[in-house]
Amino acid sequence: MTNSTKSRNRTGWYALGCLLLVGSLLALSLAVAKLADGAGAPRLSFLMVAVFVAGVLLLALAALQRQPMKLDRRIVEYALVSGALFALPNALGFLAVRHVGAGFVSLSFAFPILVTWVLAVGLGMERIRALRLSGVLLGLAGGVLLAWAKAGGMQGAQGWVALVLTIPLIIALGNIYRTLRWPDEAEPIYLAALMLLGGALALAPFVLAFEAQQFGRLVGSTGVLSLLLAEVAVFTVLYVFYFVLQKIAGPVYLSQIGMVAALVGTLIAVSLLGEAVPPYLGLAGGLVILGAALFHRGAARRDTTPPATAEA
Repeated sequence: MTNSTKSRNRTGWYALGCLLLVGSLLALSLAVAKLADGAGAPRLSFLMVAVFVAGVLLLALAALQRQPMKLDRRIVEYALVSGALFALPNALGFLAVRHVGAGFVSLSFAFPILVTWVLAVGLGMERIRALRLSGVLLGLAGGVLLAWAKAGGMQGAQGWVALVLTIPLIIALGNIYRTLRWPDEAEPIYLAALMLLGGALALAPFVLAFEAQQFGRLVGSTGVLSLLLAEVAVFTVLYVFYFVLQKIAGPVYLSQIGMVAALVGTLIAVSLLGEAVPPYLGLAGGLVILGAALFHRGAARRDTTPPATAEA
């Protein structure tokens, strides 16, 4: 086996490990959000503060590692746009979790892979491959099965269900944007920090408009404060590996985190949050796992364009 093949295999396994970690942490962040909502935390304020503090911690980590921390027009654009595309689906998820449950919100993250893949193919960033297409379709089938079964039991929450189903499109646009506009010589931790800080900035007007009088509740309860610190920890680790995965594997591979989050989120919602077991959980889980395995096999020889292909 040649050195290049060994290196490619190591990268593939590293990407798979990042994928499983990031997808699981994404699901965990939604579970923490539901617990915080149950404890009386203002939802958008909780998200904004958690995102901001995690962004500051990652910025400090980038400085400690002496990463290049250039700040120019391109970097500011990247921070603001990627931050907005990050904040919007997370805000929708945090607001909807009370009405549709953490399990259903997690399931919405199963769908961005198909949208991302279609966009990547259309933009010439990805070639059609049978194994990768099969993996996408199997994983999507598992997510659709879970979502259909879950949505069938929701009465009076159809508006929230519709809003949650817009999350995949926004996430897919963010996946593509971050790859196409990845700034030259920028490191993942620094970009993750900028995205989180940009996301906090995007959330600030909505917090001031709708929760300005509730902000004190974040520190008025030991339980809420503990959950806030837990969410900060989850976001800090999650988005370090999120950007590492984006850099080494590209937007389509990254979007598989949604399939992992859908399955792990459902398991967390059922086992820890007391939500009902959705029908066909075993079948859907098997489809998601098989789809991820096929996609990983088809991605052994990566054919996406590298980040930062666009010029400033």
